[in-house]
Amino acid sequence: MASSIPPGAWYVRAPTHTGEASPFPSGQVGYLIRTAARAPSVHNTQPWRFKVSENAIELYADPRRKLRIDPAGREMLISCGAALFGLRLAIRSLGYQPNVDLLPDPAKLRLLARVRLRAGTPPTAFERRMLDAIPHRHTHRGPFADEPLPEGLLPALQHDALAEGATLTFIRPTVIYRQLADIVGPASHRQDLDPSARNEVRRWTRVTGSGARDGVPARAFPANGVTGDRQNARLRQRDFDLGRELGLLATGGPPAAATGVLITQADRRVDWLHAGQALHRLLLHAADRWVFASLYTQPLEAAAIRSLITTRLGLPGAPQMLLQFGRARTTLATPRREPDELMEL
Repeated sequence: MASSIPPGAWYVRAPTHTGEASPFPSGQVGYLIRTAARAPSVHNTQPWRFKVSENAIELYADPRRKLRIDPAGREMLISCGAALFGLRLAIRSLGYQPNVDLLPDPAKLRLLARVRLRAGTPPTAFERRMLDAIPHRHTHRGPFADEPLPEGLLPALQHDALAEGATLTFIRPTVIYRQLADIVGPASHRQDLDPSARNEVRRWTRVTGSGARDGVPARAFPANGVTGDRQNARLRQRDFDLGRELGLLATGGPPAAATGVLITQADRRVDWLHAGQALHRLLLHAADRWVFASLYTQPLEAAAIRSLITTRLGLPGAPQMLLQFGRARTTLATPRREPDELMEL
């Protein structure tokens, strides 16, 4: 069954400053930030910080957590856009409407969004389901179940992307998919061998028993890199193990049920924030149906590869994320830092 929520049903793209902003409810700030911080982020770097005043929460990028192989901060801003969606959803759970200014001050590059509260209505059933999916939503690097996706889910996910200013295009396992796999596989392999990329992986992977509340834990990646299969609808995944035999995740199993490309009209900072919001929204919608996604950021880290994928696949914009969806019954959410660690002074 397709989603009954029309595209853009509660997305405020351009702020409408009508009436006074409501103060943030006493005692709820920790909940709002904790919910926002459950967002997906590259390598689970959690590159966001929040500044709270009486009438606004500001979202800042934390460049100390930016990957060195992400000099323009594209992946960092996609991650922060996902946190912004989580913040908006948390605000809706309290019955308010989030009023969002993206990139409100050109002189402050780290300031990505300013969010105020307006009078709203109780959260919809769709919003409540997404909130319920937050604890078990995770990036899925293991095998999928041999089950079909729920009927109508894929077009509903496309609606989610459109509602957030992005486009989700699905690639069928035909010659177009093989063209994508032929680009992604070699590009990912080259990056796995790059010393800078390998150092980043070592920096952000965690051994079994680690008490770190960031990074990718050993239980969330396999002990050997997953090479992918251009015929069997599974793209090459990033090698988080690097031959260290740390990973505990199983491999193999049925192929992904669907492959998607998340696209934005342009490739600017504001587009990266839209991509992150769209990503988190559609991942939560999928997780509500126990459908999860493998996320492929590695081959898109190079602008030349993004351009090549756009040209070869005839995409209508800039690819920001590759996703492969499948059924699973796992709850392998990765750790998160506490709200008091995320506050901007």
